[in-house]
Amino acid sequence: MSLEARTGRLRQRYDEDNFRLVSGCIPYRLTKDAEDQNENIVNKMEVLMVSSPNRSDLVFPKGGWENDETVVEAASREAFEEAGVKGILNENPLGVWEFWSKSRPDLHSLEGGCRGYMFALKVTEELEIWPEQENRYRKWLNIKDAFQLCRYEWMREALEEFLTVMAEERKIVEIEEEIVETLSMPPVSEVIAECQIMTSNCGVTTTSSPHHSISALSSFHWQISPLKRLPLS
Repeated sequence: MSLEARTGRLRQRYDEDNFRLVSGCIPYRLTKDAEDQNENIVNKMEVLMVSSPNRSDLVFPKGGWENDETVVEAASREAFEEAGVKGILNENPLGVWEFWSKSRPDLHSLEGGCRGYMFALKVTEELEIWPEQENRYRKWLNIKDAFQLCRYEWMREALEEFLTVMAEERKIVEIEEEIVETLSMPPVSEVIAECQIMTSNCGVTTTSSPHHSISALSSFHWQISPLKRLPLS
């Protein structure tokens, strides 16, 4: 990517309602104790926010979606230009929010209206030099502080949705791990054969009858976790 930020609105996209289309993201990283399964998801990550020019409050990286890029590419570009980070973008948007430009806050007019798409970006690279570093500073924050310092209500709503998505993804990972663990267990026939060998070594007389073989295992308690059904959508 170029170290020069895009300026102007010659390529700016607008929808049929003349809303300016905007794309942005919530950059995040996992904390050191992220592997602790008992730790609350809120305490396991930090999000990156940036200042606006000539202001002290903070926002998530966002900007105009232009006609030579996809909405996903626009979100990644804004993260690079405003915050100097790159990473893995979840291409499923957190949601779409309507808001009004701070320069044209008239809620009774469509002029100045924006429609913003927000995504989650897992940061894998944090650059020391980035296009807008002269006009912005960046700051990693815990979730609680991010809620308090975020300038816009719609961005706080996006952060709430972000936490919901992160919690759901964590549950899916846990389910997948449980499925893998279950599938890696040896077949029941192998378990029975091994137990028959164990009982014979202990001086227990076995019989060829399958019913007796199974009853000989009654003293062993086997517990296989049931597979959980994944949501269809």
